[in-house]
Formats: sequence, C-alpha cells, structure tokens
Amino acid sequence: MSVRNLKALFRPQSVAVVGASTKANSPGLVVMRNLIQAGFQGPIMPVGAEKSVCGVLAYPDIASLPHAPDLAMLCTPVNTLVDVMRSLGEKGAKAACIMTAGLQHANGADGRSVLETVTAVAKSHGIRLLGPNSMGMLVPGIGLNASFAPENAPAGKIAFVSQSGALCTAVLDWACAKGIGFSHFIHTGESADVDFGDILDYLGSDPHTRAILLYLQTVDEQRNFMSAARAAARNKPVLAIKAGRSTEGALAASSHTGALAGSDLVFDAAIRRAGMLRVKDIEEIFGAVETLARSRPMKGNRLAVVTNGGGLGVIAADDLADGGGELADLPLDVVDKLNALLPANWSRGNPIDVVGDAGGERYAKTLSILLDCKCIDAVLVMYAPTAISDPDEVAEAVIKVFKDKPRANIMTCWVGHQKVATARKKFADSGVPTFETPKAAVQGYLHLLEYRKNQELLMEVPASAATDFVPDVALAKGVIAEVMGRGDSMLTEAEAKTVLSAYGIPTVATHTAHNPAEASRIAKDIEGPIALKILSADIVHKSDVGGVVLNLDGPFEVEKAAHAMLERVKATYPDARIEGFTVQPMAIRKPGTQELIVGIATDPIFGPVILFGQGGVAVEVIGDRAVALPPLNLHLASELVQRTRVARLLKGYRGRPPANMDALHMTLIQVSQMVIDLPEIVELDINPLRCDASGVLALDAAIKVAVPQRTGADRLAIRPYPAELEEMFTMTDGRQVLLRPIRPEDEPNHHVLVSKLTPEDIRFRFFGLVHELPHTEMARLTQIDYDREMAFIGELSLPDGGKETLGVVRTVTDPDNEAAEFAVVVRSDLKGSGLGKRLLVKMIEYCRSRGTNVIVGQVLKDNRRMLKFVEHLGFVQTKTIDGDIVEVEYDLKKPAVTAPEPPDNDR
Repeated sequence: MSVRNLKALFRPQSVAVVGASTKANSPGLVVMRNLIQAGFQGPIMPVGAEKSVCGVLAYPDIASLPHAPDLAMLCTPVNTLVDVMRSLGEKGAKAACIMTAGLQHANGADGRSVLETVTAVAKSHGIRLLGPNSMGMLVPGIGLNASFAPENAPAGKIAFVSQSGALCTAVLDWACAKGIGFSHFIHTGESADVDFGDILDYLGSDPHTRAILLYLQTVDEQRNFMSAARAAARNKPVLAIKAGRSTEGALAASSHTGALAGSDLVFDAAIRRAGMLRVKDIEEIFGAVETLARSRPMKGNRLAVVTNGGGLGVIAADDLADGGGELADLPLDVVDKLNALLPANWSRGNPIDVVGDAGGERYAKTLSILLDCKCIDAVLVMYAPTAISDPDEVAEAVIKVFKDKPRANIMTCWVGHQKVATARKKFADSGVPTFETPKAAVQGYLHLLEYRKNQELLMEVPASAATDFVPDVALAKGVIAEVMGRGDSMLTEAEAKTVLSAYGIPTVATHTAHNPAEASRIAKDIEGPIALKILSADIVHKSDVGGVVLNLDGPFEVEKAAHAMLERVKATYPDARIEGFTVQPMAIRKPGTQELIVGIATDPIFGPVILFGQGGVAVEVIGDRAVALPPLNLHLASELVQRTRVARLLKGYRGRPPANMDALHMTLIQVSQMVIDLPEIVELDINPLRCDASGVLALDAAIKVAVPQRTGADRLAIRPYPAELEEMFTMTDGRQVLLRPIRPEDEPNHHVLVSKLTPEDIRFRFFGLVHELPHTEMARLTQIDYDREMAFIGELSLPDGGKETLGVVRTVTDPDNEAAEFAVVVRSDLKGSGLGKRLLVKMIEYCRSRGTNVIVGQVLKDNRRMLKFVEHLGFVQTKTIDGDIVEVEYDLKKPAVTAPEPPDNDR
C-alpha cells in the first residue's frame, strides 16, 4: 500500500491519451472528448495513428511526446500494453489508468499473464496503475474528466469510489439530476496496483474532500484496508455500500459458527471497527453523508419529536421504533413548562404536538425548553403546511434557535412540496439538517447514532495479551499439537474442553468411553441424570445423527442407550469413524438460564472473527447472532452481546434473574485471546454455552485446526495493543518507569502531563502557546492505529496505586513506510533524568525493526538544547523551513552506532 505518485494520478498537471482515435464511440475518442469538454487546463496529448484528435495535434508514439505526462490514459489493445508501459517508464510518466480489460486472460511469450508483466514493468519505473478495466476518474475541481462516463460531474466535496463501472455511470446520472457534486469520482477497476487502501489514504488527507463514499464488492489486503479506513474515518465521514452477500463460504463450513458467520456479517463487523457507516442503497448513502456533514456531535440516543400534526409524530415514532431508536421520556418539570406554553389540547407526551395553528414563536419556545433538558439528546422538528401558519416564518424561528444553541442537535422535516420548498432552502443555507419525509428524517437520526457508536469502536485498542486471567497456553498448544500430529483436523469433545479449560472457561466434566460397557462403568460414579454423546472426529453436529441422549438414569440406561446410539449412527453415517462415547453429568438448568453460542470462524478476507448469539440445536434456524473482529476488550465484548436479541433475555424478565454478564463478557475475551495465542484454530464452537445468574458453563465444544498461514497478531485485521513492547527503565534518580505503547485510557494523564510543561516547553513542542488541548485533539494523540503510528510513554506508578505520565515520544509513518515524523517531550522538571533519551532511542529501535528508512522531525531554531540532543543521537540537520524551523533526519539504514552521552533535553 502506498500513496506514492497518487497526486499525479488524481491531480495531474498533464494527461496523455494513448490509443486516441477519431473512430466513433471508441474509448480513445470518448476520453479525449471528455477531457476537452470538462475544461482541463493542462496539456492534453493524444498518442495514436491519427494526425489530430478532437482538434488536438496527435503524436505517433510516446517517445515523441514533448514531456513526460503525469497521467497516461491507456485505451489500446491488450497485446500492446507491455510495450506501452515500457515506453511510459522510459519517458518518465508517473501514473496510468488502464481502461482495457482482459489482461489476466492473455499470456506473453514467457508464459506470464499480460497483467503480471504490465504490473511488474510499471512497478520497476514507479508508475502507479488504476485498473485495469477501469472507466477512469473525474476530478471536477480541476476540470478533469479522464473517463468514458456519459456526462461530466459538478464540483463538490464528496468523493465516490466504486469497484463497479456500471454503478458509477448510474450514480453519476442520479447525482447530477439532484445537483450533487464531487471532489473525486473514481472507478477502481480490477485494482492490480492502486486499491481501496491507497485511495482512502489519499482522500483521507485531501483538503478538497469532506466525505468519502465507497461501493465495495470485495476487499484485498485486509490489514491495509482496515488501517487506511480507520485513518480516514478519524478525519472525515466514510460511508460504504457492500454488494455480493455470498453464502458459498458458509456452505463449506464445518461448524455452526462457520455457517452463521457469513461474509456479509463479517463485513459489517469490519465497517463498525473501522469507524465507517454502512448504508443499503445509493439514495441512502447521499442522504447519510449530508446528515453527518451538517449535524453536530451526538451525546446520547434520546430523541424528542415536535410536530404540528399528531399523525406525523406517530409516523416518526413508528419509524424510530422499527429502527431500534428510543423516544425520550419527558421529565415532569418539562411537561409543566410545556403545559404553561402550549394549548390545553397538546399531546402531553413525546411526540410533542404543538397543535396545528402553531407559529414560529410557539415552535421556538417549545424547542428551547426541550434543548435545555439534559434528558433529551436531539430534537426532530416537523411541520405540515396549514392555512393558519407560515412555513417560512416557522423555519426562520427554528433557525434562530439553532444558531443560538451551537451544541444542540436539531433536525427538521417540512412535509410537502411546493409550499415548503423555500423553508427547506432556508434550512439548507443555514446548515440545518432537513428531510422531506418522516422516514428519511428518522433514518438520518439513526445514521447519527450508528456513526457515533462506530466512531467509539474505532477508538478501542484491546491488548494482545490477557491481563485479567492467565491462560495455560502450553497445555492448549500441546493438545492441538497432539491432534495435528495424528493427522486429525477436529479435536474430540474432551480435547476441545481441555483447551477451553486452559483459558479459564468453565466446562462440564467429560469422560471418554471406548465402548458401551466402559460408558456404563463411568456412569456408576456420576450422581444424577447423565448425558451420553457419540465420539467421532467425523461427526461435528451430533444431534443431527442421533448421537446425543440426555437425562439417562444410571449405568444400565447408559449402556442400553450406547448400544442403540451405535446402531443409529452407523445407519445414518456408515463411513464415520466411531471412537466411542463421552459421558458427563447433566448440568442443572436454573431459572433464567439461556443457551448461547460463542465461536471462532476464519473469514477469507478479514481473517479470524468471533461470533456470539442464541445457541442450541436450532441455532441456524433462530439466526440470532452477531460477529466482531478480535481482539476484544470488555467494552467490545459488551457491544457484541448487545447486538443480539438474546441480550434482552439475559437481562432477566418476569421474575427470572438476570444472567451474570461479567462472566459472559469474560468468556468472549478468553475466546478472543485464544485467537491470538492459537493460530491453528480455524473454527470453534461452544454450543451450548449455558449462562445464568451464577455464571457460564460450556456443555459442548468443537474445535477445528489447521497449519496456520500466519501466526499471532498478523492474522488479525486490526493490530492489537503490542504488550510485547513494554519494558522497565530506571531514571537517574532511581525511580522505575514503565515504557509502553500509549492507550486510549491514557488521555486524562496526558492532560496532566501538558499542564506540567513550562510555557517555553509548550512553545518548543507545539510551535506556539497552547493552554490546553481539546478532547478531540487529545483523543487523536492517545487513540492510535499501531500499524500507522506509535507512541511510547513513560509511566510512573504512584504509592496510592495511581499512574502518572512523565513523558512521551511519538512517530507517524507514511503509508510507504519510508519516513516517520517524530516528536518527544518529557515533564519540564524531569530533564536530566535520562527518560527522554531512552524514549527516543526506543523509538529509533522500533522504527528500524519495521524497516522504516528515515526518522524526521522539526525543531525550532532557538531550541538549541534539543538540536544538540538529537545531533548527539545521530540526527543531522537537512534544511531550514520559514527561517525559524530546522528539519532533522536520522538515517535508519545506517548501522546503529554508540553515540556519546547526550545532554538530556527532551523537548
């Protein structure tokens, strides 16, 4: 993944059209015509057999071009593309869009596909490729229409990126009719080089783009995609439509979890963790982006609805309930205030019907009362035209309240068409979110809630190692090694439960019997009802073949049931290898007990995922499940549970006690740790997992293993907190400090650290006087993506058990991993402690281990102590910026040398 030369691709200064032609409807003609008609101001250079194309002098070949083009549009046949790419490389082109299709199906003389050869040639010359089979791109802000789209696009602030060319033309037609403009309109084609990750990296930092819309069919390079998506979503809204809800992977799965965790559910989980918002169709995606762009940050999910017609309020309330939203309960003091303001026949509840004759003053006062209430997080203001009130006057009153209360979240819905058109325009011009129908308004509100929740998930950074329990990893690995050593892929039930027990998950005591007589002998030592199950590596779903009998009473019934079970199983599944039986005591079902499923599946794109839902033999029929990407922490485990219907039953109902949610959440975290520690596990089922007020108990388990293609955290779509980078350091005063990667929960202590810096240190660190950093900025510093950036803090443990941050060093690495920009600061009273030096050296070691080429930084010219400090460590001054800023650089490719002891300045 790289953004190298993407500016030349998406903001070129010159364009060559290779294969330009005067032939009617040919790609070369259409691209030339679109470039000229869009008003591109740079040189347009057709290359082809014609003397001129669209009135522009053509060149016979690439070598004849007067200079190297930034972007080359390739409209030539497949068999010419290798030579064309070589010529572009020799000329010095930086980017190319291959519009031709079929490269992967044509082979050259060396047996390699044309696609493979063209990609290799482009890479050797540093040329970035869009496509092949791409319809091109539009960047209306610079008059670029390098595509064969049937029409141009107006300029705007929305970027649209699609894997489907047909959808591109349909969306363009739809958006132009509605006056929606674009900063970029890109068809990726087959993404032989430039993919979604690259484009997200580019657009995420593009100042001309306010929001990014994606149409996805599939994703390659899951870690790169997730890192780029998470980075972009921190800066601006990213919305996605996903097509291709395939069930083929589910059909091939061995376990319930594998069958339930379909690709679409996994994609949903990835979208959530990346902080993006998923929508269903094109109209919804543009409505959502306008809502997110205009609305203020949401702090809760309690909505009040104000309307001048009861019917409108009922419709909105129904739509809200259907979408899982919540109407706010009106406190008594709010009702009293509304009683004093509104006519006697007002609704006296939420929705608030201010009565049909309500004018702007009544609307404004009602709105102000609601917005002053801490029990209300947002207000939807609705209006239907009447002969008594003026829709424009009411709109102006609402707009005034909107401007007077800058933190309030107000949405509007003026229902109708001609009579409310002016009011809607007033809202739009004032930045107030406005909708045409109650359903669209409620949908916009629900988008805000979902987006806020996903942004919170984006900031979660679970650890790579367990902190609340100590698993017996060696025991679990030993069991798996034994199973794989004998050539099996499925663990027996007893083996699977041994692995679960190694991770602290309670299981039912399970005994293995090789024949009915041995099962009978085991049953003699079991008190109470007994469960008997068939033992076979070939049979995963035992109930389906009559391989489970419950509530047996004593040895005689157990032996009799075992003989009958053998006959049933052999008749149903004659080729199955039968190893015997498992014998276990029946778990007593207490009031309020729920049967759940917890499992692991391996998605072909995003890797391991964790599934939770309602379990039992009818698990697929019930279909109540949710999926999350590991690793999990307590918050993420809780969020996973809450996305299922069974979560409401777990809270208790009709006298049944609530389940032990702490135990359930811990089980999910334990399973998440298994994903990290045991890469051989490709599927896991705990079904059923009994959960009641006393805790959880795994009644049955199945685990499938295979030789891992990747190990540890490399298998995961999201890199976990790298606990392995923690170390202890002793300062010169003898105090022990923990050096570790930063975590989101470090934000409060980071505020304290900044407060203890002197004004001079603040100026040296932030290049200006900063009294305090806002939450949004501090969150950005503490909630990082470890694939893209790193920050190490020095943390001191206090006698009262508290923690204190003494210093921090951070780097942000470009997507090409060529350069990392650093900054370092320690508390002003700790200079000379050695902490700053150790933090910076630790960061140098870390960047070198990742293969980064250089570390760069900027230092104020008058910060002489800092300049001397970094020079002693091996940094060199490279240039001066704006006269007062010095850029320093450390070459990580040079062998590490022991530098003289530097003065510890650290700022």
